[in-house]
Amino acid sequence: MVKVTQRRRVTRLSADGGVRERADVLAGEEPLEIRVGGRSLSVTMRTPGDDFDMAVGFLHGEGLLVGWEDVAQIDYRSGIGADGQRDYNVVDLTLAEGVPPPDASLERHVYTSSSCGVCGTSSIEAVRRVGRHDLVDDDEAHPLAELLALPDRLREGQTVFDRTGGVHAAGLFLPGDEGLGLACLREDVGRHNAVDKVVGWAIRERGMPLRGAVLQVSGRASFELVQKAAMAGIPTLSAVSAPSSLAAELAEDLGMTLVGFNRGSSLNVYTGRQRVR
Repeated sequence: MVKVTQRRRVTRLSADGGVRERADVLAGEEPLEIRVGGRSLSVTMRTPGDDFDMAVGFLHGEGLLVGWEDVAQIDYRSGIGADGQRDYNVVDLTLAEGVPPPDASLERHVYTSSSCGVCGTSSIEAVRRVGRHDLVDDDEAHPLAELLALPDRLREGQTVFDRTGGVHAAGLFLPGDEGLGLACLREDVGRHNAVDKVVGWAIRERGMPLRGAVLQVSGRASFELVQKAAMAGIPTLSAVSAPSSLAAELAEDLGMTLVGFNRGSSLNVYTGRQRVR
């Protein structure tokens, strides 16, 4: 049976010669196969939990569905794991009538690691697609102080990280009467998985686009995270670490605000300076 965390005995060795046996908690990592209409589309390594949202977010980022109305059914396919119990590592989604099935060129014929969201795709052009939502006309700006507070607010909600120290996090912050409010936070061994889980939740609970929203992530800002945020109509992506050159280029092309090295006291704005007050 899949678990978010697992316990394991470890030997702790210290520079002063100390040796101690202790229990440690590790972040769960299991393969998830995503099928559409019974046909396998992708296998990725993920931390179990929120699998339906992850599948929906992944398919949205691939341009295969727009909203929750495009989903006719989603469920687990039964299987028996090595422990003899039912596992939950295959999700099958049925598209609503009239929604085009995935093109065969999008099928991933390699296993995708938890650190790679676009590996195995046929070409860079297949993922460098412009989203359906125009980010340029989403001009809501946020005070610098609010943006600087987001990493700490994200960290406060990272319960799995507290136990394991081994997962990424993504948090969706939406504008309200009292400023940016945390609407959804997800953790996963793969940063792109955490974002897919957040986007899938938003599709199911709110709908697209996410105007005025800020996506805060715990690691770096890669090309794939910019692409996923843009597909969801999120105008601002903020990361604790650095963006890649391709991420900055894509963010600029799409009119997105890209923030990096957001450490609570300062940050770098790489594109879209107009959204930071």
